[in-house]
Amino acid sequence: MSALFQPLTLRSLTIPNRVWMSPMCMYSAAADGVEQGAATDFHLAHLGARAAGGAGLVMVEATGVRPEGRISPYDLGLWNDHQQRALARVAALVASHGAVPAIQLGHSGRKAGTRQPWLGGAPLPAAEGGWQPVGPSPLAFGANPLPHELTVAEIEAVVRSFAEAAERALAAGFQVAEVHGAHGYLIHTFLSPAANHRTDGYGGSFAGRARLALEVSAAVRAVWPAELPVFFRVSATDWLPEEPSWTVEESVLLAKELQAVGIDLLDVSSGGLAPHAVITAGPGYQVPFATRVRAGGGLPVSAVGMITEPEQAERIVGEGLADAVMLGRELLRNPHWPHHAARVLGAERRWPRQYGFAVGDRG
Repeated sequence: MSALFQPLTLRSLTIPNRVWMSPMCMYSAAADGVEQGAATDFHLAHLGARAAGGAGLVMVEATGVRPEGRISPYDLGLWNDHQQRALARVAALVASHGAVPAIQLGHSGRKAGTRQPWLGGAPLPAAEGGWQPVGPSPLAFGANPLPHELTVAEIEAVVRSFAEAAERALAAGFQVAEVHGAHGYLIHTFLSPAANHRTDGYGGSFAGRARLALEVSAAVRAVWPAELPVFFRVSATDWLPEEPSWTVEESVLLAKELQAVGIDLLDVSSGGLAPHAVITAGPGYQVPFATRVRAGGGLPVSAVGMITEPEQAERIVGEGLADAVMLGRELLRNPHWPHHAARVLGAERRWPRQYGFAVGDRG
């Protein structure tokens, strides 16, 4: 039997297969007004299509826990009732197709307030809706504005915002919450000595730099039901071997600490902290990081990054390199990739009945 299409149970939640949709920002919410940060019909169609396409878990893109925590003014948010109601439609549609509705909660930190990527992604001036980013230290991301160094009181407020957003996510019907600790956003910048030069209890040693990640994770876990899992996305390496930075070895240490506060799976990615990082990309290039973290950290992991072929994904799961695969761009190209993979691998396909009666064994 195909390992890729075996269910995975985390706590009391059974996810029907190991092909999961990775969170991908769409930069398509309203930037202001009553609809600011709320999911639209685009998000409903986009995410619903991947659930109908057979993904076992569909994760909503990085969703800002505070207005200034969005990457761009066009990001989703989850700090008010209207945003919660809009996301409830998404969660219900995903679940109606038999997929697990999941959501990534994040704060963009020093990479905040930018244009949409198809418009260049440059920082927006205040006159055009931009704002000052924040971070652990006044160190900018490339040519972005210098971030405000968060005070301890402000850090504590961020932790509360993650917990409040998680409560809203639960009320909206999501079954998995993921803490975004990767890709150069706020939590990642606290983890990495390349971005965190603090000398207080949130900097310096591994314990200090990991403190925010653990406090946020514990706060989310505290409001999330004991029977449902919480994930954490990590950049396993900064790809900065010539300078002090976040490493795979520290990711293994973090996995152990995250497990102790109740995290159930580590979603392993890499990079994003520094624009000058040199990343060696290729098919499955991040899978070895996931495998190392899985072996040393004691947590189940998902792997992501240029996973495009059914046989490739089957090998990753079947050989125990990761417990699941996250597909991003490949699911943009083909929302029905899971159905295609199931056919190739001889597994049962989970077509919506509106499609299945017509497609049958030919699909």
